[in-house]
Amino acid sequence: MLTIGVDVGGTSVRAGVVDAEGAVLDTARAPTPGQNEALESAIVGVIDELRERHDVRAVGLALAGFITPDRRVVRFAPHLPWRGVPVADRLTARCALPVVIEHDANAAALAERRFGAGAGAGSGSRSPARTSVFVALGTGIGAALLIDGKLYRGAHGVAPELGHLRVVPDGRACPCGKYGCWERYCSGTALVTTLVELLAADPAASPTLARMAAVEARGITGRQVATAARDGDPLGRRAMAELARWLGEGLALIADVYDPELVVIGGGVSGSAPLFLDEARDHYARVLTGGHHRPLARIRTAQLGDEGGVIGAAQLARERCGPR
Repeated sequence: MLTIGVDVGGTSVRAGVVDAEGAVLDTARAPTPGQNEALESAIVGVIDELRERHDVRAVGLALAGFITPDRRVVRFAPHLPWRGVPVADRLTARCALPVVIEHDANAAALAERRFGAGAGAGSGSRSPARTSVFVALGTGIGAALLIDGKLYRGAHGVAPELGHLRVVPDGRACPCGKYGCWERYCSGTALVTTLVELLAADPAASPTLARMAAVEARGITGRQVATAARDGDPLGRRAMAELARWLGEGLALIADVYDPELVVIGGGVSGSAPLFLDEARDHYARVLTGGHHRPLARIRTAQLGDEGGVIGAAQLARERCGPR
């Protein structure tokens, strides 16, 4: 059975036809409108485009936001116009196909467990890890917790918001309204913030990045910081080292609470993992409570890239909406 996964992001709607082996057979894309009806029409448009070429049976949507436990209603999505909207029912009516919704980090975590970094990750066996955490490092931090292959969503369907754990009291301001959240120190946005702070303290340490920050109308990007670090720029490397330290701190905190077998690092920042992941692993091992007397979680990078949300949403649609 073929299904469609749709990753609804703040700037684009990306859809893919996915088979039972997790292969993306075809794709379609559209810009993300800012109004409810226009957004629904854009999603229906990419679904219809793919249905013209493939016989599909169900649709899964992946998005960043709070979703009800029955996976039908979007309570809140920070980058989308939906507020308490029964998105699954509305799209089901318009497409005449079963539709289910999932948080994008949850969808990616499911995909990685089934088809990517989590497959065959259990200790001493080829089975997936029983307990795993997925951490998506992007503009902020998305996260998912899998226990025996099942998502843990909490009592109200919004867990785990790991990116908003406070790691620095009275630290950097976060759009969530708090100060010192983990994602303010460990994300693509955090990487830029750290670089700007380093430049303010010593602009002569990196004339290249200082000039770039002054010239770029929208400011320097995390990708540019990573490129500079890869090229040996001293401030770029220091900014990346700070990200590695905070990733290690956060992973130790997660391990103290959940004690997972496996942590999968995904999101756009994971593409620069060779610049920070080994250092993050070392820091995690140093600060983990009783680290010398307990097994350490395996820490891997995601294998499915930015298709993880599409693949996971399609797989969820197959499991939830397919024939029984």
